[in-house]
Amino acid sequence: MKTKAVITALAALAQESRLAIFRHLVQVGPEGCAASRIGEALDIAPSSMSFHLKELVHAELISSRQEGRFVIYTANYKAMNEVIGFLTENCCGGNPCSPAATCGEAALPRA
Repeated sequence: MKTKAVITALAALAQESRLAIFRHLVQVGPEGCAASRIGEALDIAPSSMSFHLKELVHAELISSRQEGRFVIYTANYKAMNEVIGFLTENCCGGNPCSPAATCGEAALPRA
């Protein structure tokens, strides 16, 4: 993933409602959710929802599809994993990290 795309994605997520929307869609899974249901779940006004969804679509963090009269939004898991990969690709000196890894802990002075 290119730096500019990562910056766009992180900028889109750097807002409380958009971060909540994205996290909600990740939790919902690949089947996605209608905009109205996202708004109800997160208590976001419909007038604000369209703006926030547009920003997340522009950042390619979510996508939409038409199902009848509803627009269903889904998280873009590939983009999410690419952002995470970009942020962690040099973690632990280039060595793979495990959940139990404590990068740099040995180098930190003990208090």
